[in-house]
Amino acid sequence: MNYVAIKMLVGDRAKYLGIIMGLAFASFLITEQMAIFTGIMTRTFGFLTDTALADIWVMDPKVQFVDDIKPLQDMQLYRVRGVEGVEWAVPLYKGLIKAKLANGTFQTVNVIGLDDSTLIGAPYKMIEGQTADLRRSEGVIVDIVGATGKLAKPASTPGGKRTPLKVGDTIELNDHRATVVGICMVSRTFQSQPVVYTTYSRATTFAPRERKLLSFIMVKAKAGEDIKTLSERIRRVTGLAAYSQDGFKDLTVNYYLKYTGIPINFGMAVILGFIVGTAIAGQTFYSFTLENLKHFGTLKAMGATNRTLLGMIILQALIVGSIGYGLGVGAATLFGRLVTGSELAFRLPWQLLAITAVAITVICVFAALLSIRKVMKLEPAVVFKS
Repeated sequence: MNYVAIKMLVGDRAKYLGIIMGLAFASFLITEQMAIFTGIMTRTFGFLTDTALADIWVMDPKVQFVDDIKPLQDMQLYRVRGVEGVEWAVPLYKGLIKAKLANGTFQTVNVIGLDDSTLIGAPYKMIEGQTADLRRSEGVIVDIVGATGKLAKPASTPGGKRTPLKVGDTIELNDHRATVVGICMVSRTFQSQPVVYTTYSRATTFAPRERKLLSFIMVKAKAGEDIKTLSERIRRVTGLAAYSQDGFKDLTVNYYLKYTGIPINFGMAVILGFIVGTAIAGQTFYSFTLENLKHFGTLKAMGATNRTLLGMIILQALIVGSIGYGLGVGAATLFGRLVTGSELAFRLPWQLLAITAVAITVICVFAALLSIRKVMKLEPAVVFKS
């Protein structure tokens, strides 16, 4: 009977391909939109992913996400260092500063100031130069995307190709000269601004003069120290906010989920894909069943039970569902490979594939239920009607 069900399914090629294409489109749209959404949310804490050495991040209690900088007084660093259970604590500057390009235009860059003595928080992958070169006079390290993109030298002729920033070139940060001593690779961030690394003392020189310039304090716990307990102790002793690495990421993601329209926009696209897939697959599968009622009637007249016919319909739904799912997620994965390294965020963990599988299963079940009801009520006598 399974063979008969498959022959019935592929017998009408137009409807068979129509069902598969509908499910494939739904699978692709659901997977692609969720992957882009996940990629965007991952970019919101890309800086934290790159700066993974610290166990705890200490900041002003009113900070809402990683780019919401509310500076501290420098004395807070020594208070944190004095908390029991702290192995080390280092300062970190993070702020937006205008860079003046060779043609006189300005570009906002994300300046990261690292502890002068340890350089903790330095970029994880250097393409040119070394992290230690930051100790050279006026030294800065620029990320590769910024060096080849927004910070590249303008073309000498109109419409010509821009020249990437390279080691030895100079830029101007807030009227201060800076020399590029290295090119690094960093995770893409939500703001997509060029990233410039330098030492903490030099970053505070570049930054506009303010009474407070300490953005974050990165803390390493002593061996065997519970991170949650130490975070609570830092809050109690200093009155500052203290989050674990994952806690700070959650704080950032929750802010974007709550205060931006990103979840609604992508959620509507996912729902649209689900509805379109359900409509196309359900209607086409139902039409396919109606056209084959006489065949189901013949099988019923020959003694096939409702349970047998039910199994045949479910098998047909599973076949088209599996093929449509495979084509859809395959196309989404290929799309992700094609946009790798571009401005478009795309991240496809296995959980998204599981969610898409559940969605396609629901669509197939709905389509099968529409057909099953008609077949269950079918009278074998319909075969003998003209």
